[in-house]
Amino acid sequence: MEELIQFTLNGKPVQLRQDSDRMLLWVLRTDLKLTGTKYGCGESLCGACTVLVDGEAVQSCQTTLKEVQNKSIVTIEGLAQNGELHPLQKAFMNNDALQCGYCTPGMILTAHALLAEHPNPTEQQIIDAMEDNLCRCGAHKRIIEAIRMAAKEMGGQKHEK
Repeated sequence: MEELIQFTLNGKPVQLRQDSDRMLLWVLRTDLKLTGTKYGCGESLCGACTVLVDGEAVQSCQTTLKEVQNKSIVTIEGLAQNGELHPLQKAFMNNDALQCGYCTPGMILTAHALLAEHPNPTEQQIIDAMEDNLCRCGAHKRIIEAIRMAAKEMGGQKHEK
C-alpha cells in the first residue's frame, strides 16, 4: 500500500510516496541513486547492504520503508563531510582494508555503529561487531586494523592485541 514516507537521509529530509513494505535497499539504490549500499545476499546474512538507522547498523535488504518512517538514515555517501573523508574511510584506505571494495560500505557503517557505542573497542569487540559482515577477499585482519586506527584517530585509546 502506498503511503507518504518521510525520513532524513544523510542529513537531508526525504519524502516519498511508496509502498511502505518496499525494502529500503531498493529505494536507496534505484529511486535515490545511492549505489554505495550494495545488494549481497538479500537475506540479511552478509552485511553488504548495511546502513545506519538512528545510529544503529541495520541491513537495508530486510528493512521496510515503514520501519524507517521519521528516522535518520546514513549511507556510505553521507559519512564524508565538507569533502573530507570520515576517519573510518581514511583508515580503510590507509590499511588496504579492501580489495574488491564490494563489502566496504557495509563494513565501514557497521564499524561506525561499533565506535559510537565503544569508542575504544577491544580486538574481540571489533571481531564480534564485524562478525555478520562478510569479506570474500579475505581482508579481515586489515579491516580490524583499520577500525583500531580509526578509533584512535576519533579519540579512543590504542588497545594491546
